[in-house]
Amino acid sequence: MSPAERTTVGLVIPGPAHRIGVEPYFAELVDGIEEVLHPLGCSVLVLVVPDLTAELATYRRWSRDGTVQLVVVVDLLDDDVRPGVLTDLGLPHVLAAHVDSPYACTSDVADDGTRLTEAVRYLARLGHTRLGHVSGPAHLVHTGERRRAISRAATDLGVRVETVEGDYTAGSGVDAVGLLLSRPLRPTAVVFDNDVMAVAALEHLTADGRDVPGDVSLLSADDSPLCEVSVPPVSAMTVDVHHRGHRIGRAVLAVLAGGHARQPPSPPSQVVERGTTAAPRLVAAESGG
Repeated sequence: MSPAERTTVGLVIPGPAHRIGVEPYFAELVDGIEEVLHPLGCSVLVLVVPDLTAELATYRRWSRDGTVQLVVVVDLLDDDVRPGVLTDLGLPHVLAAHVDSPYACTSDVADDGTRLTEAVRYLARLGHTRLGHVSGPAHLVHTGERRRAISRAATDLGVRVETVEGDYTAGSGVDAVGLLLSRPLRPTAVVFDNDVMAVAALEHLTADGRDVPGDVSLLSADDSPLCEVSVPPVSAMTVDVHHRGHRIGRAVLAVLAGGHARQPPSPPSQVVERGTTAAPRLVAAESGG
């Protein structure tokens, strides 16, 4: 019998249930994990909880009842207590992040930084020198990685960037872009840490009579079907979430077999140019565009 057979893997998704229902990321991620694990007789139990307290209570219940044999941890936090709690409970785990741990499976967080660097380079090539950045929650490890990457890239290229914190919801994207565009030196392009915030901002600006990308370019750091079907379609950085799920699934198998979780790096991210990015009007006018 393989180590995965008759094994249940638990995945707790923190955050409001309505966010999970709107955002396609987790559905694609779980689908990728299951595609690797199900053929080997391993099932995946997914639970959405409102906060960290509820998540830790779930782990304790799972450990006590023997519900799951391994846990996948997503959205790593600064000074995260969850790996320590799982170790104390005797629950093997895989961390879907790039941190210093044998249980960390991927370079996904490092890839997050690379994506933001490439986003800045792309917008700078178009002629943008003032950028806005709508980040995810500041306490997440990958948010810090993204903020540091976009700041370094902006400094290297002589580009000004201002970051406003969002929480991945549509409303926070709308609020953040409104705040950025109210500045005296407003950005000519805005990068969003996820697709939901970018698409919501686009819909709000279009309804308000703003020209996208004429007045402001919008770029999502996460690509998804939402970006493809919006009007106009949203330019985005490539990210294969389904492939991420595959890598997490392979990390789970490695840990169940007694090994470490590390997986090879992901392919580099690239810009998918659609209808929401263009040269700023001043640059376009000077070049005769």
